[in-house]
Amino acid sequence: MNITLKQAQDIVEAAKSKAEEIDTKMNISVVDSGANQVAFIRMDGAWLGSADIALKKAKTARFFDMNTGSIGVLSQPSRPLFNIEHSNNGLITFPGGVPITDSDGNIIGAIGVSGSTVENDHDVAMAGLGAL
Repeated sequence: MNITLKQAQDIVEAAKSKAEEIDTKMNISVVDSGANQVAFIRMDGAWLGSADIALKKAKTARFFDMNTGSIGVLSQPSRPLFNIEHSNNGLITFPGGVPITDSDGNIIGAIGVSGSTVENDHDVAMAGLGAL
């Protein structure tokens, strides 16, 4: 199962609308079930460095099929996934990456958002999911 280009574009647009609503500039990336980028936008004025972070958040969420914030909790010192962020050519283990599921609960991709606080990044990612 894979996300379609249309679904990915709808998710990006919904996330962008939320970013505009909260007056922040974001990089928004959507990957398919194989963690390949399908859709991406960098809003005017968004941080250049956040483009890579958005993609890595999306990939991290897909690689482990969980929110990146949850991985962050598990990757703290003395926790079971400590240092996991050094695997897979670099992962992001703070909020803003979320798996995308279809109506049957199958993971079809993931969204990654970066450019503001981690709380805003997560909220914008979740708003993107609302497009499905």
